[in-house]
Amino acid sequence: MLRQYEYYRTKNGVVYCADCLAVMPSLEPVDLVLTDPPYGIKEAAGRNLQRGHGAKDYGNLDWDNSIPCPEIFEMILNQSNFQIIFGGNYFVEHLKNSSCWLVWDKKNGSTDFADCELAWTNFTTAVRKFEYRWNGYLQESCGKYKEKRYHPTQKPVGLFLQILLRYAEQGWTVLDPFAGSGTTGLACEKMGNIQYILIEREEQYCEIIARRLDQELKQLKLF
Repeated sequence: MLRQYEYYRTKNGVVYCADCLAVMPSLEPVDLVLTDPPYGIKEAAGRNLQRGHGAKDYGNLDWDNSIPCPEIFEMILNQSNFQIIFGGNYFVEHLKNSSCWLVWDKKNGSTDFADCELAWTNFTTAVRKFEYRWNGYLQESCGKYKEKRYHPTQKPVGLFLQILLRYAEQGWTVLDPFAGSGTTGLACEKMGNIQYILIEREEQYCEIIARRLDQELKQLKLF
């Protein structure tokens, strides 16, 4: 059943082009879900162009018009040992009380973008803060390794790599049911011995994921 949705595969991971509701019931349980679901704030519907100088046109799509349905959160919680869910403050009715929220400080200065984003986790440690600049043209890695933006809610690979280094273990399998431009997969590739499963509904983003992973694998072979 899963083969019909398979879009791209590497030694460490696979990308499925489908709604996660169609794929997740057929997956084996995973160690960690690291994901950034739609917040329901219409970021994919051209809102970024209202942000002034330097705004980019990512097209006009409907995937961020509402938050995921309760069944998806139920599957995420039931089919993984650990979870890190960005935008958890938008989904609190579908999650549980937690002592460990992650705070991403974007170091973005005086803009109308949020200063921070929150990620809900089921880890039992204290709240943790991760600093990673992600302010338009200004990024934590601004030189040779500056990331190109492909997606209106794209998260930086460097941020997810920091998170995986702190919370994941070698040999784990990581699932991202809202893969977007593939940040989770790229961070897993940089980690090395981490398996990953990416699910993305929009084919145009799956194409971007495949291209980014291709480039990352070529880069890794140089070292």
